Amino acid sequence: MKNIIGRKSEIKQLSDYMDSEKSEFVVVYGRRRVGKTFLVRELFSNKFTFYLSGAENATKSVQLFNFNAAINKYSGNDFPLVDSWQQAFLQLEKYLNGIKKAGRKIIFIDEMPWLDNTKSGFLSAFEYFWNTYASARKDIFLVVCGSATSWMMNKIIKNRGGLHNRVTRQIFLAPFTLNETEQFLKSKKIVMSHFQIAECYMIMGGIPYYLEQLERSLSLAQNIDNLFFAKNAVLRNEYSKLYASLFKKPEKYIKIVEVLAQKRKGMTRYEIVKLSKIADGGGLSGILEELELCGFITINPHFTNQKKNKLYQLVDFYSLFYLNFVKKHKATDANYWSSLIDNSVHRAWTGYSFELLCQIHILQIKTALGIAGVLSYVSGWRSRDTCLTDGAQIDLIIERNDNIINLCEMKYANKEFVITKNYDANLRNKRTAFIEESKTHKTIHITLVTTYGIRHNEYWNNIQSDVTLDDLFSF
Repeated sequence: MKNIIGRKSEIKQLSDYMDSEKSEFVVVYGRRRVGKTFLVRELFSNKFTFYLSGAENATKSVQLFNFNAAINKYSGNDFPLVDSWQQAFLQLEKYLNGIKKAGRKIIFIDEMPWLDNTKSGFLSAFEYFWNTYASARKDIFLVVCGSATSWMMNKIIKNRGGLHNRVTRQIFLAPFTLNETEQFLKSKKIVMSHFQIAECYMIMGGIPYYLEQLERSLSLAQNIDNLFFAKNAVLRNEYSKLYASLFKKPEKYIKIVEVLAQKRKGMTRYEIVKLSKIADGGGLSGILEELELCGFITINPHFTNQKKNKLYQLVDFYSLFYLNFVKKHKATDANYWSSLIDNSVHRAWTGYSFELLCQIHILQIKTALGIAGVLSYVSGWRSRDTCLTDGAQIDLIIERNDNIINLCEMKYANKEFVITKNYDANLRNKRTAFIEESKTHKTIHITLVTTYGIRHNEYWNNIQSDVTLDDLFSF
């Protein structure tokens, strides 16, 4: 467990489930490369009663061969190779029945979707094993993982057949926070300032596998050139693999992701339908739900609670970076990213990405404001009649139960942020428009989230509170 960075909440959950007095069926899910397998193996590897991992694109016979090897390894027996999953699970039952030692029997089935080949019979055999055997005992701790989120959701979590409501626990494994990313980099002896870690995060997100590729002898810019823009760059071809691994038919998912990438502040459902040409209906709802469950998009409620004004926003940093820079840059140029540092394109990208970084660290912002214990609601707002055009917009609103509303503005700079006369007027106009359109009677506080704080000038006193990048690293 000493090798696990962060994941305190998930470790506590899994440990608590281990201590329950009944058999548990735990699903751990999340996007590719986020560390699901690593977490379970590091936490329980020396305690596994049985561990099987599906093999990608392998035939049923190969999967059963791997099952046979695993059960003989863990049982110390010499079970014969079988040709059906029904027989395989009967062998697992026989092995479990033969264990005399009391205590939890930990069964880990990784990459479960890969085991369910067409007409393989895996899922029905697994259902029968859990329903008639494992759930009837009190000592089984079954953990299943899989990156193919659509399969995991439809066949396991939302199963309408034999596994309906059989999952006892669910854990969504999210990317690292900034704090966890810093811990991870330190464990790899990679030295970066908070400012550099933030930019790294805005490119890769908190995805452990991507962060693992960084070389400590190189600067951040050199690393990005090597990983995305050099010939045979490791993360250049990750994009297509990412969505293909998660979704059985990824084309529509990718289409929606690429449409959302065009408007970084988010789109209404109407806009998505209009630009993607995907029919509005249940199919679209399912795609949007699965993208949200994987952490690729967020659905931000409008402050007025108007359903039609909900904004769907792409929040996967890797996908945004790939679509805005790598996909558009067809040629391989080993120094492409280094050449962009601090030009107008780079500044525009960092400005938006920092806004997104703040939105996914809302708990840290609330803590810095001293309102972590105050019931609050997070939303966004855009002025009326601006659905398809740019208009007054506030990306982050914190409405508190103590009758205060924080209108949050996020500003990325490599030094203290200076509030100019024009920016001060813009803030006041935006505040006025929000009050008039929302009809709120609550007190409005303007909050600025910046990288290095705000310079104290004649306009500084018009800001009620400020949060810095360091605050986002608090936990």
